[in-house]
Order: sequence, then structure tokens, then C-alpha cells
Amino acid sequence: MEDEEFGSPLLHPLLAGRWSPASFDPSHDVAPDEILVLLEAARWAPSAGNSQPWAFIVGQRGDAAHGRLVRHLAGSSARWAPAASVLMANLAHRYVEDTDWEYSEFSLYDLGQAVAHLTLQAQALGLSARQFRAFSRAGVAAEFAVPRHWEVTTMMAIGRAHRPAPAGAGRPARQRRTVSDILWPIG
Repeated sequence: MEDEEFGSPLLHPLLAGRWSPASFDPSHDVAPDEILVLLEAARWAPSAGNSQPWAFIVGQRGDAAHGRLVRHLAGSSARWAPAASVLMANLAHRYVEDTDWEYSEFSLYDLGQAVAHLTLQAQALGLSARQFRAFSRAGVAAEFAVPRHWEVTTMMAIGRAHRPAPAGAGRPARQRRTVSDILWPIG
């Protein structure tokens, strides 16, 4: 693994500067119009056959949806996620209703595209987004009456991050596999 703070100088600054905070500023509120811009970024993500097989359950800190999402956090995420201004559950449209036929075999990939677009838009707005899986998927599905042909996959916390100490001052350095490590051998 490479220990790099910002990667290649050709990498876009939004990508190079992205990190997943472990704490959020509990006094900062993401404005409703910023939430709409984040969802607009997700809306414009590419998808197979333009199927757009994603949906989001959005809770702003202090509203009922946020509280309902917080109820289903695992112990590890319950320590930091409730302080985020926004919690979102990310859903994929997996099956045609009342069948076992796939709605889109690419629905999880497409949801990932939408979440990535949303994450970069958050960066552009000076916000941070952290993806996580430490919650009860079944609990969220039941809480929000998510039908069986949709799948609750992950959650994300969005807000203003508490800035970490610089690398080497008590903050672990970011580590990424090398480019050669991620290339599949074609020999």
C-alpha cells in the first residue's frame, strides 16, 4: 500500500482531498437547498439503460427521519454518526415488484455511481460524506416500509467534518493500494 496524502498531482483536487471523517461538527446544519443539490448530483449519475435504480431516505439532524435512522445504528457508528447534519440511507431497486426477476443486474453498481456523484458534490460544497454499513439494514427497511424489491444497502453521514490533526500528529496517514496493485494481470 502507498502512504500518500494527495496522490498524483494530476488527480482532481476534489478526489485528492476526499476523506471519510470520524467526527462531524454537531453545531453545523446542512441547508435544505444544499441537500437538494446533493440529490440533484445523484440524479445525474449514469446508470444502465438510464434505469436510475436508486433512492435515498434523508434525515436532517433534529427531524423525525433522522431520529428514526439513528435508532438503527450499530454501536460503532452510533458514537459519531448522529452528530452529522444529514443521515441518508442508500437504496437500490433490485427486483421487479412481486417477482424474483432482477430489475437491473447493475443496480448496486448504479447506486454506487449515484453515491459517488453525491459525495463529490458534497466535497464541492465544503461538506464531507462518510459511507458506512454499521446499522441494521432490516431495521431501516421495516422502519420506512421499504418494499422487498428494494434493498437498503448502506448509509452515509454528511456535514462539516471536524478537521483531523495533520498526518504524523496523531492522525493515521491515508493509505491506498498502488495503481499496479489494482490492475488485473492480463499476462
